[in-house]
Amino acid sequence: MIPAPPDQVFAILSNGWSYSDWVVGTGHIRDVDRHWPAPHARLHHNAGPWPLTISDTSTVVSCDPPRELTLRAGLWPLGEATIVFRLTATQANGTRVTIAESFTAGPLRWIRTKIDDLILHHRNRETLRRLSDIATRQALR
Repeated sequence: MIPAPPDQVFAILSNGWSYSDWVVGTGHIRDVDRHWPAPHARLHHNAGPWPLTISDTSTVVSCDPPRELTLRAGLWPLGEATIVFRLTATQANGTRVTIAESFTAGPLRWIRTKIDDLILHHRNRETLRRLSDIATRQALR
């Protein structure tokens, strides 16, 4: 649970330039389409550690502020994933955020195992912790 209302948390998701601050594995944002996070808008990013950095894009599939954002994240030549962020208001004026991520194309889709699921679970848990830290700092201002 993030101690900030859904519109405040969604504002962070709506700032494409902030993704490298809270999405684990995103090292650098190269560019963000002006109409982000509207459908078909793209976020141009680098992922992974140097010197194995991959330059690719993530594209908005759908956006329903402040409830849901669905992205198609490119990691080519490894593949791509669909990521769904769902935000639900809590009684304490906070937000419950869930992340559903699945590999949908490329070699990553075919090698998915329980180990991959565990790695994604830990990665997404840390991503949510970072998102919560940013939202909490903003709520205190």
